[in-house]
Amino acid sequence: MRAPRAVLLDLDGTVWEDDVVLPGVPEAVQRLRVAGIRIRFVTNITRLPARVLRERLVAQGIPATVEDVQTAPVSAAGWLRHAGVRRVALHVAEGTQEDFRGFTIDDAAPEAVVVGDLGRAWTFDRLNRAFLQVMGGAQLVALHRNRYWHTGGGLALDAGAFVAALEYAAGVEAVAVGKPSHAFFETAVREVGCEASEVVAVGDDVANDVGGAKRAGCRAVLVRSGKYRPGDEETLEARPDAVADSVVDLPGLFGV
Repeated sequence: MRAPRAVLLDLDGTVWEDDVVLPGVPEAVQRLRVAGIRIRFVTNITRLPARVLRERLVAQGIPATVEDVQTAPVSAAGWLRHAGVRRVALHVAEGTQEDFRGFTIDDAAPEAVVVGDLGRAWTFDRLNRAFLQVMGGAQLVALHRNRYWHTGGGLALDAGAFVAALEYAAGVEAVAVGKPSHAFFETAVREVGCEASEVVAVGDDVANDVGGAKRAGCRAVLVRSGKYRPGDEETLEARPDAVADSVVDLPGLFGV
Protein backbone atom coordinates (compact mmCIF):
# COMPACT_ATOMS: atom_id res chain seq x y z
CA MET A 1 0.00 0.00 0.00
CA ARG A 2 1.44 3.38 -1.02
CA ALA A 3 2.60 5.31 2.03
CA PRO A 4 0.39 8.31 2.88
CA ARG A 5 1.52 11.78 3.84
CA ALA A 6 -0.74 11.68 6.92
CA VAL A 7 -2.60 9.12 9.02
CA LEU A 8 -5.84 9.79 10.90
CA LEU A 9 -5.59 7.37 13.81
CA ASP A 10 -8.70 6.43 15.79
CA LEU A 11 -8.27 6.11 19.57
CA ASP A 12 -10.84 3.81 21.22
CA GLY A 13 -10.32 0.25 20.06
CA THR A 14 -7.41 1.22 17.81
CA VAL A 15 -4.73 3.00 19.83
CA TRP A 16 -6.08 1.88 23.20
CA GLU A 17 -8.75 -0.23 24.84
CA ASP A 18 -10.18 0.75 28.23
CA ASP A 19 -7.72 3.69 28.14
CA VAL A 20 -4.71 1.33 28.06
CA VAL A 21 -2.48 1.65 24.98
CA LEU A 22 -2.29 -1.58 22.99
CA PRO A 23 1.10 -3.36 22.84
CA GLY A 24 3.50 -2.04 20.22
CA VAL A 25 1.44 0.99 19.28
CA PRO A 26 3.86 3.66 20.62
CA GLU A 27 6.72 2.11 18.65
CA ALA A 28 4.61 1.86 15.48
CA VAL A 29 3.54 5.50 15.74
CA GLN A 30 7.17 6.53 16.18
CA ARG A 31 8.21 4.59 13.06
CA LEU A 32 5.55 6.34 11.02
CA ARG A 33 6.68 9.74 12.28
CA VAL A 34 10.33 9.00 11.55
CA ALA A 35 9.25 8.20 7.99
CA GLY A 36 7.76 11.69 7.76
CA ILE A 37 4.12 10.66 8.07
CA ARG A 38 1.97 13.12 10.01
CA ILE A 39 -0.25 11.64 12.73
CA ARG A 40 -3.59 13.06 13.85
CA PHE A 41 -5.52 11.24 16.56
CA VAL A 42 -9.24 11.34 15.76
CA THR A 43 -12.12 10.34 18.02
CA ASN A 44 -15.83 10.92 18.62
CA ILE A 45 -15.26 11.40 22.34
CA THR A 46 -17.36 14.36 23.51
CA ARG A 47 -16.95 14.44 27.29
CA LEU A 48 -13.17 14.99 27.48
CA PRO A 49 -11.21 17.92 26.04
CA ALA A 50 -8.35 17.36 23.62
CA ARG A 51 -5.93 18.45 26.34
CA VAL A 52 -6.82 15.49 28.57
CA LEU A 53 -6.56 12.98 25.72
CA ARG A 54 -3.19 14.39 24.80
CA GLU A 55 -2.04 13.93 28.40
CA ARG A 56 -3.18 10.29 28.33
CA LEU A 57 -1.27 9.65 25.12
CA VAL A 58 1.92 11.19 26.48
CA ALA A 59 1.60 9.29 29.78
CA GLN A 60 1.53 6.02 27.84
CA GLY A 61 4.52 6.69 25.64
CA ILE A 62 3.02 8.46 22.61
CA PRO A 63 4.26 12.06 22.27
CA ALA A 64 1.52 14.41 21.08
CA THR A 65 0.46 18.03 21.17
CA VAL A 66 -3.08 19.24 21.76
CA GLU A 67 -3.18 20.15 18.06
CA ASP A 68 -2.58 16.48 17.19
CA VAL A 69 -5.90 15.46 18.76
CA GLN A 70 -9.26 15.91 17.04
CA THR A 71 -12.37 15.14 19.06
CA ALA A 72 -15.95 15.81 17.96
CA PRO A 73 -15.89 19.17 19.83
CA VAL A 74 -12.58 20.08 18.18
CA SER A 75 -14.12 19.16 14.83
CA ALA A 76 -17.09 21.40 15.63
CA ALA A 77 -14.81 24.30 16.51
CA GLY A 78 -12.84 23.82 13.28
CA TRP A 79 -16.00 23.68 11.19
CA LEU A 80 -17.39 26.81 12.87
CA ARG A 81 -14.18 28.78 12.34
CA HIS A 82 -14.04 27.73 8.70
CA ALA A 83 -17.68 28.84 8.30
CA GLY A 84 -16.88 32.24 9.82
CA VAL A 85 -19.07 31.72 12.90
CA ARG A 86 -18.02 33.64 16.03
CA ARG A 87 -21.00 33.62 18.42
CA VAL A 88 -22.11 30.22 19.73
CA ALA A 89 -24.39 28.69 22.33
CA LEU A 90 -22.87 25.54 23.84
CA HIS A 91 -24.97 22.62 25.02
CA VAL A 92 -22.01 20.32 25.59
CA ALA A 93 -20.24 18.72 28.55
CA GLU A 94 -18.58 21.36 30.72
CA GLY A 95 -15.17 19.72 30.37
CA THR A 96 -15.08 20.15 26.60
CA GLN A 97 -16.01 23.83 26.54
CA GLU A 98 -12.31 24.70 26.60
CA ASP A 99 -12.06 23.37 23.04
CA PHE A 100 -14.20 26.35 21.95
CA ARG A 101 -11.74 29.02 23.06
CA GLY A 102 -11.80 32.02 20.76
CA PHE A 103 -15.58 31.95 20.31
CA THR A 104 -18.00 34.32 22.01
CA ILE A 105 -20.46 32.36 24.14
CA ASP A 106 -23.78 34.03 23.43
CA ASP A 107 -27.04 32.47 24.65
CA ALA A 108 -29.11 35.47 23.58
CA ALA A 109 -28.27 35.73 19.88
CA PRO A 110 -25.94 32.92 18.79
CA GLU A 111 -25.04 32.23 15.19
CA ALA A 112 -24.78 28.51 15.94
CA VAL A 113 -26.08 26.12 18.60
CA VAL A 114 -23.72 23.24 19.39
CA VAL A 115 -25.38 20.13 20.84
CA GLY A 116 -23.51 17.29 22.51
CA ASP A 117 -23.84 14.76 25.30
CA LEU A 118 -25.14 16.41 28.49
CA GLY A 119 -26.55 13.32 30.19
CA ARG A 120 -28.81 14.25 33.10
CA ALA A 121 -28.15 17.94 32.48
CA TRP A 122 -30.65 17.73 29.62
CA THR A 123 -33.75 19.23 31.20
CA PHE A 124 -36.88 20.59 29.55
CA ASP A 125 -35.67 24.13 30.17
CA ARG A 126 -32.26 23.41 28.59
CA LEU A 127 -33.77 21.72 25.56
CA ASN A 128 -36.35 24.48 25.15
CA ARG A 129 -33.62 27.11 25.33
CA ALA A 130 -31.74 25.36 22.51
CA PHE A 131 -35.00 25.15 20.54
CA LEU A 132 -35.63 28.89 20.90
CA GLN A 133 -32.06 29.65 19.85
CA VAL A 134 -32.47 27.61 16.67
CA MET A 135 -35.88 29.17 16.00
CA GLY A 136 -34.12 32.52 16.31
CA GLY A 137 -32.04 31.68 13.27
CA ALA A 138 -29.00 29.90 14.73
CA GLN A 139 -27.43 26.99 12.83
CA LEU A 140 -27.89 23.65 14.64
CA VAL A 141 -24.58 21.77 14.95
CA ALA A 142 -24.51 18.21 16.30
CA LEU A 143 -21.34 16.72 17.76
CA HIS A 144 -22.72 13.32 16.75
CA ARG A 145 -26.01 11.48 16.20
CA ASN A 146 -25.58 8.46 18.48
CA ARG A 147 -29.03 7.35 19.66
CA TYR A 148 -27.97 5.74 22.93
CA TRP A 149 -24.95 4.35 24.74
CA HIS A 150 -24.11 1.69 27.29
CA THR A 151 -23.55 2.88 30.85
CA GLY A 152 -22.74 0.98 34.02
CA GLY A 153 -26.47 0.93 34.74
CA GLY A 154 -27.59 -0.11 31.25
CA LEU A 155 -28.72 1.85 28.21
CA ALA A 156 -29.09 5.63 28.26
CA LEU A 157 -30.17 8.25 25.71
CA ASP A 158 -27.31 9.88 23.84
CA ALA A 159 -27.01 13.24 22.08
CA GLY A 160 -28.65 12.04 18.86
CA ALA A 161 -32.03 11.77 20.55
CA PHE A 162 -31.94 15.44 21.55
CA VAL A 163 -30.61 16.51 18.16
CA ALA A 164 -33.56 14.72 16.53
CA ALA A 165 -36.00 16.45 18.88
CA LEU A 166 -34.61 19.87 17.97
CA GLU A 167 -34.64 19.08 14.25
CA TYR A 168 -38.27 17.96 14.42
CA ALA A 169 -39.45 20.88 16.56
CA ALA A 170 -37.61 23.58 14.63
CA GLY A 171 -38.02 22.05 11.17
CA VAL A 172 -34.29 22.14 10.44
CA GLU A 173 -31.50 19.69 9.71
CA ALA A 174 -28.42 19.72 11.93
CA VAL A 175 -24.88 19.81 10.59
CA ALA A 176 -23.15 16.73 12.04
CA VAL A 177 -19.46 17.25 12.76
CA GLY A 178 -18.43 13.97 14.42
CA LYS A 179 -17.45 10.75 12.64
CA PRO A 180 -18.55 9.57 10.10
CA SER A 181 -19.60 12.99 8.80
CA HIS A 182 -17.89 14.62 5.84
CA ALA A 183 -17.30 17.70 8.03
CA PHE A 184 -15.21 15.66 10.50
CA PHE A 185 -12.86 14.23 7.88
CA GLU A 186 -12.77 17.47 5.89
CA THR A 187 -11.58 19.26 9.04
CA ALA A 188 -8.96 16.59 9.74
CA VAL A 189 -7.60 16.69 6.19
CA ARG A 190 -7.46 20.47 6.24
CA GLU A 191 -5.60 20.49 9.56
CA VAL A 192 -2.89 18.03 8.41
CA GLY A 193 -2.36 20.16 5.30
CA CYS A 194 -2.79 17.40 2.71
CA GLU A 195 -5.12 16.41 -0.09
CA ALA A 196 -7.69 13.78 0.92
CA SER A 197 -6.09 11.27 -1.47
CA GLU A 198 -2.82 11.61 0.47
CA VAL A 199 -4.45 10.65 3.79
CA VAL A 200 -5.19 7.22 5.28
CA ALA A 201 -7.70 6.81 8.11
CA VAL A 202 -7.15 3.87 10.46
CA GLY A 203 -9.76 2.50 12.82
CA ASP A 204 -11.77 -0.43 14.15
CA ASP A 205 -15.23 0.83 13.12
CA VAL A 206 -16.13 -0.02 9.53
CA ALA A 207 -18.92 2.58 9.43
CA ASN A 208 -17.48 5.53 11.35
CA ASP A 209 -13.80 5.15 10.48
CA VAL A 210 -13.74 3.42 7.11
CA GLY A 211 -17.05 4.59 5.65
CA GLY A 212 -16.62 8.20 6.71
CA ALA A 213 -13.06 8.35 5.40
CA LYS A 214 -13.89 6.79 2.05
CA ARG A 215 -16.78 9.17 1.43
CA ALA A 216 -14.42 12.07 2.12
CA GLY A 217 -11.94 10.82 -0.49
CA CYS A 218 -9.39 9.32 1.90
CA ARG A 219 -8.05 5.79 1.88
CA ALA A 220 -8.82 3.60 4.89
CA VAL A 221 -7.36 0.72 6.86
CA LEU A 222 -9.59 -1.41 9.10
CA VAL A 223 -7.86 -2.93 12.13
CA ARG A 224 -8.96 -6.20 13.75
CA SER A 225 -9.19 -4.80 17.27
CA GLY A 226 -11.76 -3.00 19.40
CA LYS A 227 -15.26 -3.31 17.94
CA TYR A 228 -14.10 -5.12 14.79
CA ARG A 229 -16.07 -8.28 14.00
CA PRO A 230 -15.18 -10.92 11.38
CA GLY A 231 -16.74 -9.99 8.06
CA ASP A 232 -16.74 -6.22 8.64
CA GLU A 233 -14.30 -5.81 5.77
CA GLU A 234 -16.88 -7.29 3.38
CA THR A 235 -19.33 -4.45 3.97
CA LEU A 236 -20.09 -3.26 0.45
CA GLU A 237 -20.85 0.32 1.49
CA ALA A 238 -17.54 0.83 3.29
CA ARG A 239 -14.94 -1.57 1.95
CA PRO A 240 -11.47 -0.70 3.36
CA ASP A 241 -8.38 -0.42 1.18
CA ALA A 242 -6.56 -2.77 3.53
CA VAL A 243 -7.11 -4.77 6.71
CA ALA A 244 -4.48 -5.14 9.44
CA ASP A 245 -4.40 -6.94 12.75
CA SER A 246 -3.37 -3.77 14.57
CA VAL A 247 -1.63 -0.42 14.33
CA VAL A 248 1.63 -2.34 14.77
CA ASP A 249 1.27 -3.58 11.18
CA LEU A 250 1.04 -0.11 9.62
CA PRO A 251 4.79 0.54 9.05
CA GLY A 252 5.09 -2.75 7.19
CA LEU A 253 1.89 -2.11 5.24
CA PHE A 254 3.18 1.29 4.15
CA GLY A 255 6.73 0.05 3.52
CA VAL A 256 8.39 2.43 5.97
